[in-house]
Amino acid sequence: MAGNTLSTPAQRIGASKGAILKHAEPKEALGITGEQHNMAKNTGDTVKFRRWLPYGGSTTNANTINRWNVTASAHQLQEGQNPEPDRLDAEDRTVTMRDYGAIYYYTNFVEDLYEDDIPRAQKIVLGQRMGLVREMIRYGTLQGCTNKFYASGVNRGTVSGKITLNALRVISKSLKGNHCEFITEVLSAGPKYGTTSVEQSFLVFVHTDAENDIRNLPGFTKTALYASGQPIHKMEIGAVDNYRFIISPELTSIANSGAAVGSTGLYSTGGTNLDVYPYIVVGANAWGDVALKGSRSFDYSHLPPGQKDKSDVLGKRGYCGASFYSAMFIQNDGWMAVLEAGITSLSA
Repeated sequence: MAGNTLSTPAQRIGASKGAILKHAEPKEALGITGEQHNMAKNTGDTVKFRRWLPYGGSTTNANTINRWNVTASAHQLQEGQNPEPDRLDAEDRTVTMRDYGAIYYYTNFVEDLYEDDIPRAQKIVLGQRMGLVREMIRYGTLQGCTNKFYASGVNRGTVSGKITLNALRVISKSLKGNHCEFITEVLSAGPKYGTTSVEQSFLVFVHTDAENDIRNLPGFTKTALYASGQPIHKMEIGAVDNYRFIISPELTSIANSGAAVGSTGLYSTGGTNLDVYPYIVVGANAWGDVALKGSRSFDYSHLPPGQKDKSDVLGKRGYCGASFYSAMFIQNDGWMAVLEAGITSLSA
């Protein structure tokens, strides 16, 4: 046996089935607000909402649709005379229902021979993916609010500051002047959209990158020190004045869209112009979501392999899909606001 090299034969398989590892899950936050509307089936794809304007109000902007213009002297009557009749003015908001969906496929080989339950995994990921789609619709809609504020600037391209207590109080002045009500209840998770009572406040939603600047605001109170009540969302970090802050990694910034970084000390992805972060400030009844009556949750479909037709003669393919209808819209621009600001650039 001298000179022979001893070796172990190669393993036939050489692998054991490990656990399915965790993956990043989307964070939905904006959906705890918003007024829920139902649209009856077979009534078209368009809904027209109407609001009666206060006396003296107009549809010019977010402020004029909410401001009364009433004086006592103008309503004083002369003996024996009736006042001149006035017209009741209205503002209409029209929204169109849209259909959103996604599909995954797998083969009969996977169904017959694969060790993992792929259809189940596809359904889980589909739910998370479509939840993120719904959150992105909300985010895109709410960023379109016309009641805009800019930190140390007059538009997005001139934003050169971060969030401040003064900026929040300027927004409070606008919201309260527009007769905006505090949020006193939020939507609970689940297809029935139940509500939970909360301490009255305005809610602020922003990307997780902004957490440092929020925590550094004067008077900031973290959730662990709330005198009463619980956080309204697992990503709520605290409160200042009339505001409660919820952060989410899904509420992305607009990269390189602000003023030149210069000596501002603010963050920039590209290093030249700072990134702008929208702070979505929401009061009661600010925006709404329309769903087909009885179909607020996702519509899941599963077609396993084996179903033969002209497009799959041998029935080799299976599909998992999900879809939902939605029409999200701003109900009153004056009852919410968007603050666009930079964030402090941090380094270890």
